[in-house]
Parts: sequence; structure tokens; C-alpha cells
Amino acid sequence: MKFLKSIFGFGPDPREELVPLYTAIVAEARDPVWYAEGGVPDTLDGRFDMVAAILSLALMRIDAEGDAGRTSGALLTEVFIDDMEGQVRQLGIGDVVVGKHLGKMVAAMGGRLSVYRDTIHDAPALEEALVRNLWRGEPGPAAKPALVAERLRAIAAGLKAASWAAVLAGRLR
Repeated sequence: MKFLKSIFGFGPDPREELVPLYTAIVAEARDPVWYAEGGVPDTLDGRFDMVAAILSLALMRIDAEGDAGRTSGALLTEVFIDDMEGQVRQLGIGDVVVGKHLGKMVAAMGGRLSVYRDTIHDAPALEEALVRNLWRGEPGPAAKPALVAERLRAIAAGLKAASWAAVLAGRLR
């Protein structure tokens, strides 16, 4: 692919700079602690919601960069959409409805970003938001929203304290 880009004059993909960060977001979302200790449902929806929660924290940190972060936030969102498209296609969803599924995922991601932005510094409100999003309003006996909220707040604090270079390198804590 690099060969074709060089022949046809395409430059490097600016999203490549965000891949280490997105890789770290997904790795964190797959950490078994969220599911085994936090009681997050180990389902497609539960895993999507963990990616969305951690991606929201990263996007909030990027937003703190002001105008300098605006492009990076958009590019990170594009990386997320590309990944979700691949995931949807792996599930066997055909071309005709892929866009519809992606639209729902992007809308869900936007909603989560908004609510986590509003509640990250308010533990009870964050826990309520997590119950709505991670457990669809019905946390079972294994659900530990306080633990999940605490871990998410720790990631948010780590991102806030990290340099821009560290964030781009995927250091979430």
C-alpha cells in the first residue's frame, strides 16, 4: 500500500498518529477486570460500551487541547468508526445495513461522550450513567458501578496529567 501511495502521490494517513492511542483504548476496554470484578456484561454490547467509555475519556482529554486537539479528536473518531465497521462486517452484517449499524454506534458513542463529560467529576451521577449504559438500567448482583466509575475516573485523571505526546503514545494512566 505504501508503494501505491508513493506512486500516486498520496501522503501518509494522518490517522496513523492516533492508532497507538486507539489500540491502548481497546486494550484497556478488554481488560478482564472490567468484566470479572466490575461486573460489566461480557457481551458485544458490554464490550462496545467499555470501548465507548474509555474512548470518551480520551476524547475529553483531546478536547482539553483546544483548537490543537480538534483535528486529532476527529481523526480518532474516524479510527473508531473504521474499527467498528470491521467488527460489524466480521459479524456477517452485509453492505446494505452496515451504514445503519454504524450510524447507531456513532450516535451511541456521542451520547456516552456527552453524559460522561457531564458526570466524570460527580461520582453518584457517573455511577447512574454507567448503570444506564453498561447494564441497560438493570444491574445484576455482579454489577459494581462504583468500582467501574472509580477506575474510569483514574483513567481520566491519568489522561489529564499526561503530556500530549504520552496521550498520543497510548499511555492512559
